Amino acid sequence: MFWCRNFIKISTATKAKSPITTNLILTSLSHFSTANQPPVAAQPSGLGPTKADEKPRVVVLGSGWAGSRLMKGLDPKLYDIVCVSPRNHMVFTPLLASTCVGTLEFRSVAEPISRIQPSISSAPGSYFFLANCTAVNTESHEVHCETVTEGDQTSEAWKFKISYDKLVIASGAQASTFGIHGVKEHAVFLREVHHAQAIRRKLLLNLMLSDVPGISEEEKRRLLHCVVVGGGPTGVEFSGELSDFIRSDVHQRYTHVKDYIHVTLIEANDILSSFDDRLRHYAIKQLTKSGVRLVRGTVKDVRPENVILSDGSEVPYGLLVWSTGVGPSPFVNSLRLPKSPGGRIGIDEWLRVPTAQDVFSIGDCSGFLESTGKPVLPALAQVAERQGKYLADLLNKIGKEGGGHANRAKALDFGDPFVYKHLGSMATVGRFKALVDLRQSKEAKGVSLAGFFSWFIWRSAYLTRVVSWRNRFYVVINWLTTSVFGRDISRL
Repeated sequence: MFWCRNFIKISTATKAKSPITTNLILTSLSHFSTANQPPVAAQPSGLGPTKADEKPRVVVLGSGWAGSRLMKGLDPKLYDIVCVSPRNHMVFTPLLASTCVGTLEFRSVAEPISRIQPSISSAPGSYFFLANCTAVNTESHEVHCETVTEGDQTSEAWKFKISYDKLVIASGAQASTFGIHGVKEHAVFLREVHHAQAIRRKLLLNLMLSDVPGISEEEKRRLLHCVVVGGGPTGVEFSGELSDFIRSDVHQRYTHVKDYIHVTLIEANDILSSFDDRLRHYAIKQLTKSGVRLVRGTVKDVRPENVILSDGSEVPYGLLVWSTGVGPSPFVNSLRLPKSPGGRIGIDEWLRVPTAQDVFSIGDCSGFLESTGKPVLPALAQVAERQGKYLADLLNKIGKEGGGHANRAKALDFGDPFVYKHLGSMATVGRFKALVDLRQSKEAKGVSLAGFFSWFIWRSAYLTRVVSWRNRFYVVINWLTTSVFGRDISRL
């Protein structure tokens, strides 16, 4: 037992030196501190200002379409890139609805930031921080951040600061609830992967619960009633995916309850209002044929088991998905920056925030100021992606001309302003049918298609837009697996 006694002695010695070990660990992490001090010091830790002989630092807030496209285009030889976001991946939102019913797996629509911009995980001065930005100090060129915590078992949030040379606010928007009571408590949104996971788990749970002996007919109908609020592309596509799931999989694997499950789509105005009228009528026809019940009305209140409409009627539900557009987040509302119509961060033609030097904003959180004479662009993925590409090229140009550091770009010529040209809209309505509207606006003339060929275009177009070849491979394999073996209905 000689080795056992020595092991006990070593363990005891290690415990006795645990404070020293802790200090050594903190010292090894000292590059996060401007004063080269451990976190126990009074001064908050963070990344300090860059020196003249160092690469300038671009801080990107957000990892959505705009922020990810920006980081992909930035030249890591010119800048150190720091991303602050509560998620370490980009979500390919056009295919997110397909993950809710098992057509695609969740990994197929999530692209890690380290793959989009490899320097973030390899370059000495570039980092990704899983955190939320809580404040921006444009005078001192600093952002205040707080780490993300989940659940009761995680440690307390750690606060830190990051100095920037160029700041890009691409934090996105949040789902609009219009102040309706009960939406946040009882509805599920469809903007993140965890939203899709929650929908899938709830849907499969209700299917299994409805088959339990003793459940009344009325309760079965409620549990298996899926209500979607919002007739935009997301709401319509989810309704179409859900109807396909019911017809192809539920009718085969849940034969005892197949006659109870239904889908209702509630919209205050016309569904797919930005599409051509002919395409809208085609969508209504296809959704109705697929068993989706269309209700025109406004939600007044949301209760645990039913939705109250403005006319007083009640719509019971087992699953409620809320997809009524987006609005400014609390973080955007808290910023003391000029706002565009609708409450977004106000920007000029070069995507700059006019009142703050070296601050830019792109994506759903930004909009043109009224003084520019340009309308606020819609909250679309193609808008955010093209803004990200434009700003990456602009910042690379600024860096090459020596304006990368703070307050060095005042006298530079920024070149041509950002111009957005709409490339068209697409949406699937289920049953191998889709809509393709290639007009630049609702009033303009152009090509508009509907049917199976449009569905093929829809799939092909989005497959080419998936960021990496790895995820494209995942998507193709998932589509083939689903077509041969059906959807995965395991509740994990």
